[in-house]
Amino acid sequence: MKRNVIATVGMLGIAALALSACAAPAADEGPVTITYTNFISNDGNEDNLQTIVDAFEKENPDITVEVTTLPYGDYGTALQTDLAAGTVSDVFDIEFSNYASYQANGVLAPLTVANPEAYRQSLLEAYSTDGTSYALPSSFSDVVLYYNADLFDAAGVDYPTNDWTWADEKAAAEKLTNQAAGVWGDHQPISFYEYYKALAQNGGQFLNADKTAVAFNTPEGLAAAEWLVNKSGTVMPTIEQGQGTPDFDTNLFKDGKLAMLHTGIWVFGAVADVPFNWNIAVEPGNTVQASAVFSNAIGVSATSEHIAAATKWAEFLTSSDTMVQTRLDAGWELPPISDEAQLASYLDKGAPANRKAVFDSLDGIALPPVVAAGQAEMQDIMGQELVEAQAGRKTVQEALNSAEERINAVIGG
Repeated sequence: MKRNVIATVGMLGIAALALSACAAPAADEGPVTITYTNFISNDGNEDNLQTIVDAFEKENPDITVEVTTLPYGDYGTALQTDLAAGTVSDVFDIEFSNYASYQANGVLAPLTVANPEAYRQSLLEAYSTDGTSYALPSSFSDVVLYYNADLFDAAGVDYPTNDWTWADEKAAAEKLTNQAAGVWGDHQPISFYEYYKALAQNGGQFLNADKTAVAFNTPEGLAAAEWLVNKSGTVMPTIEQGQGTPDFDTNLFKDGKLAMLHTGIWVFGAVADVPFNWNIAVEPGNTVQASAVFSNAIGVSATSEHIAAATKWAEFLTSSDTMVQTRLDAGWELPPISDEAQLASYLDKGAPANRKAVFDSLDGIALPPVVAAGQAEMQDIMGQELVEAQAGRKTVQEALNSAEERINAVIGG
């Protein structure tokens, strides 16, 4: 699973390129070849992608798809270079963190989607601007609440449900925590990714409307930060006890010492064989429900000479029956489709029993805040300040004050 919301590719030279783009014909005549550059199939899913290509070409004999697959670590630089040089493929992978910059600079062709109802609307809208799609979601994964059902049973606590709130989670976590036995009620990372999500769950915003300054230093933002930080040492281990080290939370859950765990669906495999009963639910919210979603998408180049054929391929790759079945059979992230009947085989794959929560989480999503410059610095600063509060070196309010000042200096506020 690639959790691709961290890096933001530089846009040097792209705006000038977009201004020189010529309008493409509405349809292609005769046999055409389109190019597609991707990272989504790298490292094990190349054959699965080829299965989808073969099915598309069989259905569209006048269109040939030439595929280039790059490692994720090399992809951003290669795409930036191709965009600046005017040699970008007709179709290419993008990440949500880059979508706004690409769209604003005219890199992406506006798409006329033949069947928009095929997609989960929250995912489709994530790659739309002013009601127009400029990219199509190709896959997603999200964060859910894992729970150890045996620990809940032993403590006489009701299992989490999709309508739980923070108060419900806190009450359960306190009952389930037994520090003397090394059992903890809850675990949620103290990080940028958890904070922006908790902020959304509390009705707050991380950035102001024009994304030039932060907007989290509010009563809503303070409550969200306290929700995370105050778990440490009460219902969740402290830094000194190992919290925050790689795989600490997953291993604690696997060892039967953690009742609830906030993490992504990519952990299903790691906990598949644990010797206790477990399940998942939609993450609790406070004023609203909001789940973190990580997604990839497919864009069509505004400079493509074959936009109609490229769009047809982009739709097939993101919504066709072949794509759905190939992804589900391979466990290759999840298709962004709305038809739950097509997802039946995924829902029946075994533990966790409540796989429907994966899709229920999409009813309210929290997309990561994205800025044009300083993305990595913004994320790092937020995480550093929250950890300062967790460690007791600052109050939560002092941490937010410092984060506000530091991040605004980086992003231009």
